[in-house]
Amino acid sequence: MKKLIKKIKDSKLVKNKVFRITVFCTLLLIWAFAAFVLSQFATAYPLLWIFGKEWLNSSVDMLVYTIISYVLAAVLVLLVPALISKKFKTSREELGLTGLPTWTDVGLAPIAYIAATIGALGLVSLFSLLPWFNATETQDVGAKILAGGWDRAMAFVRLVVIAPIVEELVFRGWLYGKLRTKLAMPIAIALVSILFGIVHWQWNVGVNVFAMSIVLCGLREITGTIYAGILMHMVKNAIALAILIFFPGMV
Repeated sequence: MKKLIKKIKDSKLVKNKVFRITVFCTLLLIWAFAAFVLSQFATAYPLLWIFGKEWLNSSVDMLVYTIISYVLAAVLVLLVPALISKKFKTSREELGLTGLPTWTDVGLAPIAYIAATIGALGLVSLFSLLPWFNATETQDVGAKILAGGWDRAMAFVRLVVIAPIVEELVFRGWLYGKLRTKLAMPIAIALVSILFGIVHWQWNVGVNVFAMSIVLCGLREITGTIYAGILMHMVKNAIALAILIFFPGMV
């Protein structure tokens, strides 16, 4: 077995730089996707087993599920690979968490939101030309339990606070930071954005967040951190939540 392992390591293919980069980046993408999927199943099924089929019918249930699944996803993405191999250890610089948020980050967030919205509208319009694409399909974010002020407050916490922070930390932080050490900027942005669209599970939502991710990755490149991206993501989700609450007929 040792001779076989040594032979594999000494092979020209493994020593090829392009091959090694391809394998490394592929593993990153697979693990980021798997961690998000695993965290959802690992959270939902035990809680459904404990509390029954009626679970997830209240804003409290949704908040608990969001906290547990997102924290688990972050732990799986950030810690597990680092425990497996030193190659996957991550610095604050790779995560985009150096320093503190600046007024530049605050100023860029609304500008980036406008750019992402324009880009998303353009992409959705193009995809709408395809017969199988449903641009009006709604995303299930628990809108049925947004009647009261307490429900809306908890929805705000999970959609405008928790989701943007964790998603930016994982996708534009860990994943983009790692990919960017091996790949050119356009390729890294494309891979992160495609995967970000895939994990949202709906074509219309995926196209929308793909455009958003391109802008978010651009913010990471411009500022060197994910702070502006987190703020822009919060702005986007806050506006979407406000529309769901006050103008439900629009969605």
